[in-house]
Amino acid sequence: MNYWLVKSEPFKYSWDHFVNEKRGVWDGVRNYQARNNLMAMREKDLVLFYHSNEGKEVVGLAQVVREHYPDPTTDDTRWVVVDLEPVERFPRTVTLARMKADERLQNLSLIRQSRLSVLPVRPEEFDIILGLAHD
Repeated sequence: MNYWLVKSEPFKYSWDHFVNEKRGVWDGVRNYQARNNLMAMREKDLVLFYHSNEGKEVVGLAQVVREHYPDPTTDDTRWVVVDLEPVERFPRTVTLARMKADERLQNLSLIRQSRLSVLPVRPEEFDIILGLAHD
């Protein structure tokens, strides 16, 4: 199993909107590295859902339910999407400031590549963030 983090601006697509839909298409990615990350996602991989710009915090956990396929929002065949379903809203959000302050997370992709919208997360980093969300 692989672990990921996806970023969304809550005024555009919030966790609550995602939960209300019950299933979301992760579309609109127009960065090659983020696209490659989408292409590496596999069914049942777990995904941290991060609110960017407003909040700057991991708010919940999702799961990949459909692997990559052509992005329906464009005719350009270079871009792909995945389908995600919500698993859990975290009882406690994990802020970017808290992650930056945690020495164990200093190599987290979110901290090193803050502009990328789809990021891999190492298993040990995933476990730490999950633990912080359930403190």
